[in-house]
Amino acid sequence: MSTPKIKSIVEEMVQPYLNEHGFELVDVEYVKEGSNYFLRVFVDKEGGIDLDDCSMISEYLSQRLDENDPVSDAYFLEVSSPGAERPLKKAEDVAKAVGKNVFVTTYEPIQGLKEFEGELQSFDNDTLVIAAGKKKVEVPYDKVASARLAIIF
Repeated sequence: MSTPKIKSIVEEMVQPYLNEHGFELVDVEYVKEGSNYFLRVFVDKEGGIDLDDCSMISEYLSQRLDENDPVSDAYFLEVSSPGAERPLKKAEDVAKAVGKNVFVTTYEPIQGLKEFEGELQSFDNDTLVIAAGKKKVEVPYDKVASARLAIIF
């Protein structure tokens, strides 16, 4: 089965449980690293998640995966927080990041650059306005290749 299909099935399996318990599904990855496959589920909630939360979700998902096994290969299941530099996968993630530091890459250069890091000042579902020092740049949302929160020292 293809990776996008596996991701979609896992998302459908876990989403109702996460909604019921106040968690947010950030991302699902199914990747091969070396000779091993990993199914990674990244979750978050207001105030952050802890090891007990991850364990509870992992237990639930493991049971559901055993019942409806969509993955034919042997794999390791990992449930964790997306971390301090969490990815901003959806427009609503970007909207929640207004006022925070972000790192954004684009598919094509904007003002000669393809990477931008700074405070996300606004987002209207079409354009991100990022302030990097004294310079502001407007990045069309449809040109964003990836975006994540950034810790700037």
